[in-house]
Amino acid sequence: MKVLGILLGLLLALIQYPLWLGKGGWMRVWELDRQVMLQASNNNRLGERNAGLESEVRDLREGLLAVEERARYELGMVRPDEVFVQFNEAPKQTPINKGDRARQDVKTAAVQ
Repeated sequence: MKVLGILLGLLLALIQYPLWLGKGGWMRVWELDRQVMLQASNNNRLGERNAGLESEVRDLREGLLAVEERARYELGMVRPDEVFVQFNEAPKQTPINKGDRARQDVKTAAVQ
């Protein structure tokens, strides 16, 4: 009787091994579940990016305003009947009085 109990216990342990550590065991299922969750989050992120790109493509196909805006800002293009004017800010200089200018000339001459 004692031998039968030990034999049944050993068989039970052997049956449990594939369930926990085997190819289709719980550990493998948990690992695959974790990988599925990571891939789903990655897919969501890429789906949002694709939606943005899709809306940009739709704008480019349907509206000429988006194309014109890109041509103007990225390529610097203008229409044939337009005149391109660019304003540059002048460097800020303090006005020099005539007396200061003479002193500055002298100071410059002395330094050189």
